[in-house]
Amino acid sequence: MAELEKSCCCTDEEVIQKIDQIIADHEGEPGALIPVLHAVQDVTGYLCDESLTQIADKMNIPLSKVYGVATFYSLFNVQPKGKYIIRLCESAPCHIVGAEDVYKALEENLGIKAGENTPDGLFTLEYASCLGVCGVAPAMMINDEVYGNLKPEMIPGILDKYRE
Repeated sequence: MAELEKSCCCTDEEVIQKIDQIIADHEGEPGALIPVLHAVQDVTGYLCDESLTQIADKMNIPLSKVYGVATFYSLFNVQPKGKYIIRLCESAPCHIVGAEDVYKALEENLGIKAGENTPDGLFTLEYASCLGVCGVAPAMMINDEVYGNLKPEMIPGILDKYRE
């Protein structure tokens, strides 16, 4: 868990300065909140309370609005996540052709359930409503890499690539 706990270092002066620079780079830009949130998340690992407060203060936006945007969009994280985020598609096409069996293989191999992180901070397991790749169902994404036509027996080999 140590890796997850140190992901957000928003009290570190260097990180505070990076966040200030990100905000300054987007000053006066219409709709800048979402790009700022993305950039800050790239720096801190997730959007911790301290970073959201700093963004709200510096951009002169109510904290409730900043938090609302950060929690509305699924690609923003307000809790620590693993280095690799596994999103298993749970759409009807994926479900029909075996996503549940793939989920069981993921759960067994990782030792976690959906919404949890592995203790080493390497993986987070999540469901996704739809990945938009129905032609290769069942499918999952690990960060930005899509894996389709999955079978439960493929899971250990796929995960081993990320463990190396």
